[in-house]
Parts: sequence; C-alpha cells; structure tokens
Amino acid sequence: MTEVTGNADQQRADAVRRRYLIRFEEDTLRQRPLWIRVIIEFIGTFVLVTVAAGSGVINQYVGGGPISRTAAVIAPGAAVMAMIYAWGPLSGLHINPAVTFAFAGRRVFPMSWILPYLAAQLAGAVGAALLLQLLFGDVSAGGTYPIAKPGGDWRSFIMEIVLTAILVSIILNTATGHRSIGHNAAIAVGATVALLGLFASPISGASMNPARSLGPDIVGNDYTGWWVYIAGPAIGAAIAVVIIALVRGLPDKQEQEAAQGGALPLER
Repeated sequence: MTEVTGNADQQRADAVRRRYLIRFEEDTLRQRPLWIRVIIEFIGTFVLVTVAAGSGVINQYVGGGPISRTAAVIAPGAAVMAMIYAWGPLSGLHINPAVTFAFAGRRVFPMSWILPYLAAQLAGAVGAALLLQLLFGDVSAGGTYPIAKPGGDWRSFIMEIVLTAILVSIILNTATGHRSIGHNAAIAVGATVALLGLFASPISGASMNPARSLGPDIVGNDYTGWWVYIAGPAIGAAIAVVIIALVRGLPDKQEQEAAQGGALPLER
C-alpha cells in the first residue's frame, strides 16, 4: 500500500513538473513584441553613436586630443560587444541599417520590421548627436568623412564597401553558427568593429553604418561625402549576403533567432 501511494505521489509530482516545464517553454519561446525591439534598437544605436562620435567631439571640446585614435576606434567595438551580451536577445541588436538589410536579404528577418528598425536606428543616432551637440557643441567633429585627398571620396567609398562586407559577413556567419558559437559572437563582432577601425579609420572613419554617419551629419548640417556612408555599406552588406549564401547555403532556425533576437515573452 505504501508503495502504491509513493508511486501515485511520484506520478503527481511528475505531472506538475511537466506542466511547469511546458508553461516555462511557452513563456520563454514566445518572441518579444516589436515595440520592445524598437526601443532596444533606439537605445543601442544611441549608445553606439554617443561612444563612436563622442571621442571626436570631446577631443574638439577639451583640446589637445586626449583621446587617441586607438582608443576612439576600440571604444565602439567594446560598446558593441557589451551590448550584444546584454541586449542581443532582445532585438538581435542590429543597431545598423546595413545589418538589418543583410538579415532581410537572408530572409530571416520580417520585411514588415525593416522600417521600424531603420527609424529607431536613425532616431537613436540623431538623439545621440543632439546630446553631444548640447553638451559640447560642434558635433560635426565626431562625424565620419572621406579622407581629404584627391579621389578621397571614391577611396573612402571602396573602403566602406570592403569594411562593411567583412563586418556583415562576420555577423551573418556568427548568426548561422549561433548554436556552436553562442555568446562568443559578441567577442567576434565587437573585435571586428575595433580591428577594422584601427587600420581604416584614417581613410573613411570606418563607419560601416549609415545611421552612425548620418546622425552627426543631420545635427551638424554637414553632409560632406554623405553618399559614401549610404551606398558603401549597402553594397558591402549585399556582398556579404551573397558570400554567406554561397558558403553556408540556406538559413536555419538558429540564424533566424539570432537575427530577430532570442525567444522571449510575447504580449498576451
């Protein structure tokens, strides 16, 4: 009799545990609503542009250039790495129109989300530029412009294509290999941003991000070489999509989860 009672108790406990696990999986596998994703894209781009443009603006403000070029290009990479760790599961943390278009090109990102993401990214970039302008003035000092040499526009244009193709290829490959790479994707992407900036920033500013460049341009009303930072990243992202299609084939569920953010609670 005791054995029968024990078995019944065990079965009830197993049933409760199964119901709990089912509820837990349902809660955690639902996606976050779009408005939360848009907020994260706004905040993430705001932080990125504040850090990336802030070094030039602050150097101009205090004089003497206390922030070295090395520090100025490593800081955005470190910021991107930290934000991927913290906020990557919330929206995919694109914070870059080129990345959004690349994931859309891979068909792992809903077309209806493109405009909200782009709007949030541009708003975050403009918001950061406004803050820097309010605090220190001359936000154009934190902009990205083609090198001031003969043919500088075209050299910067080609450089932005190459840099963006490299960066977006890294992002797409870490997304495709999300199961094996996991959180190490943050290190790969953040390090790529920093390393590309270390050698290429004197030519084009190593923007690789239309929002990062357009934010200070709009607030500072200085559109020098603006087309470089729209066309270059767009072409570079398209090249990266072609490369990933050739070497990795069709996307899988893990890539979709990485592109859209982790599976998290949805509005009920």
